[in-house]
Amino acid sequence: MPPRPADLVREFHAAFGLGIGGRPAEIAPALAAHRQDLLDEEVTEVAEASRGGHLDELAHELADVVYTVYGTALVCGIDLDAVIAEVHRANMSKLGPDGRPVLRADGKVLKGDGYRPPGIAAELRRQGWVPPGPGPGGQA
Repeated sequence: MPPRPADLVREFHAAFGLGIGGRPAEIAPALAAHRQDLLDEEVTEVAEASRGGHLDELAHELADVVYTVYGTALVCGIDLDAVIAEVHRANMSKLGPDGRPVLRADGKVLKGDGYRPPGIAAELRRQGWVPPGPGPGGQA
């Protein structure tokens, strides 16, 4: 069984002295912007590889996107595997009552009557996230 992407990215961040968050938390705006720039660059490279028609290049660029996304989650202290599992649970609840997918004409999967959205905030709290206090007007 190959190593988990989260473990590989953690090894990279540790070896190169990059950030590793201990629990889910907001990061500084400058670091968030930097992580977004990295992701934008990688997504652009996926688009270029897609147009190029070389499957090996596309696979490389897709892996770079995943690597960058896992790195951003790591910097933020997020156990992304657990969040993905929660999103998967929610996605699987999109099946219709007959156990078949509900599809739009173009093939996009739609939410069936039994859809239950992902509980991302609850998952992050389980990981140690402390949500910010109430904002203006007492709203969180």
